[in-house]
Amino acid sequence: MADSEGVERLAPRRFEPLSLGTVTPRGWLKRQLRVQADGITGVIDERWPDLADNQWLGGRYDGWERGPYYVDGLVPLAHLLEDDDLLAKAETWVEGFRSYQDEDGWIGPDESARDQGYERDPWPCFVVLKALRQHAEATGDEDAVETMLAFCRYLESALEEQPLESWGMYRWADLVTTLHWLYERTDEQWLLDVAETAADQGFDWEAHFEEFPHTTAQPLDERRMDTHVVNIAMGVKSPAVRARQRGSDDGADAIHDALGNLDRYHGQASGLYTGDEHLGGKHPGRGTELCAVVELMYSLERAVSLTGDPAFGDRLERVTYNGLPATFSPDMRVHQYDQQANQVLCSVAEREWTNGPDANVFGMAPNFGCCAANLHQGWPKFAASLWMGTPDGGLATVAYAPCEVTTDVDGTAVTVTEETTYPFEETVTIAVDPDEPVAFPLSLRIPGWTDDATLTLPDGETTSVESGTYRVVEREWTAGAEVTLELTSSLEAEQRHHGAVSLRRGPLTFALSPDERWQQVDDADESPHADREIFPQSSWNYGLEVDADDPGESAEVRTSDPGELPFDPESPPVELTVRGKQVPDWGIADHRADAVPSAPVDPDTPSETLTLAPYGCTNLRVTEFPLVEPETDNSD
Repeated sequence: MADSEGVERLAPRRFEPLSLGTVTPRGWLKRQLRVQADGITGVIDERWPDLADNQWLGGRYDGWERGPYYVDGLVPLAHLLEDDDLLAKAETWVEGFRSYQDEDGWIGPDESARDQGYERDPWPCFVVLKALRQHAEATGDEDAVETMLAFCRYLESALEEQPLESWGMYRWADLVTTLHWLYERTDEQWLLDVAETAADQGFDWEAHFEEFPHTTAQPLDERRMDTHVVNIAMGVKSPAVRARQRGSDDGADAIHDALGNLDRYHGQASGLYTGDEHLGGKHPGRGTELCAVVELMYSLERAVSLTGDPAFGDRLERVTYNGLPATFSPDMRVHQYDQQANQVLCSVAEREWTNGPDANVFGMAPNFGCCAANLHQGWPKFAASLWMGTPDGGLATVAYAPCEVTTDVDGTAVTVTEETTYPFEETVTIAVDPDEPVAFPLSLRIPGWTDDATLTLPDGETTSVESGTYRVVEREWTAGAEVTLELTSSLEAEQRHHGAVSLRRGPLTFALSPDERWQQVDDADESPHADREIFPQSSWNYGLEVDADDPGESAEVRTSDPGELPFDPESPPVELTVRGKQVPDWGIADHRADAVPSAPVDPDTPSETLTLAPYGCTNLRVTEFPLVEPETDNSD
């Protein structure tokens, strides 16, 4: 164990996460959280045996990570919606965790740990600590803090006898972030000693991301912990967490290395990277596991807090507004285990990936149960992280969505209201309403993709703002003061695999969605949560007739307000119309869209008008398109 006198205090965060409940959702985002509560999160613990009869609550089934995963998302969802039924469920689970703590401080059903091949595997307890932290923040429950401290005392000696291995070794940063939170709350220096030990025993993600040996799809018969898609998503935050523990630099460069190499060798147009369990290369027909989506979001939220780098907020929005909703049905009653960028068929079939034959169908718990348990944290943690505090007593935007912040500045109650339908439109209005005049800085993230963005100040002055930065507005705020951001954007064509292109506007990626036919896998199950396949009922194999250097010249954008289901394919809030041609030679292979034909293509088919929707508003989709060879003007 490290000598406590040799451990320096933690490096300060650039932004301070606000306690759960300080930021609350409004508008379309609140409706989205309500959709989740009325959908899978509100019923899965009643219908799925792994949660309904879970060992953490005295039952028979999985007593390892699935219960803690579920509660890690249930707690913030319940408190953000102030939903009595969900709050009661969350309290039952919290008490269940406490009931398993023995006099040594260990938490957990030992029998299940042994079933997994471990003697007291601490990994699931890392997730228990995350859930208890949020519960303590929202309720002020000091008993939950004492439960966490007792487990960390147990771990202090346990790590000497049984160093981190397997999942815990690769997911150590999830423990260390909680140890840092406890240290800041209690000033107990020994917690930093435990954090130092855990970080030293953990996998060196920083060196891995810098060297990054995995430049091609992982062989299907070679499964490694450092190519596991969820481990990588959790590992993205590790360089910044480790840097903070060292009291040194912020780790931002190493996270940029991580994201840059993942994009270069495995990136997808949604802002995700492939991993149908393990890294899969750049083919848009390879899958990405849902657990990786929500864990990458959490890593990016922590990365923004630790480094203050606005680029991580850009990436967070891109993953959240594309990859997260795309892997659910619009009503969030069913989800996929794996999503695909070019997803033209969702069926039970063997594919060239590690996961099973039902990995891309929609259901309550298709393929494997980790995602069914872990998916719940995505939207609520995003909503809770939209704003953070700054070291000088101000507030900073992390990502944009309709919400409200209620906080205290120098003893003055302040409410900040963000009115917008972003990301579907580009205007964000922020109203500051203090109980009495109070001065503090407001730091506004200016996305890196915006061009000619402007900020209108409370006195009516309009000024340009620099993309990829934080614009700080420092003034004495009075009731009714407003600032308005106009985050103008252009339609961009992003180069993809085999010379294909994807179209992006702001944080949104656009896709062609063919007509669909949904079919239940098991006709005996008539519930809305049954496993379902989706088959295309119209052509999907199109190339685009756009100028890759200036696609906006040949596209038209239409916007509308998001509806009760914000990501409903039947009424997407944004649509693009472009011209394209069907490419008959491009078809299905290995039960997925074949590789995009090398561009440019020159099919002998008529030009058609195509309507594209946001990636998150699609179930079936084509996101990476071949470019059509421009027609030659043979006139004299």
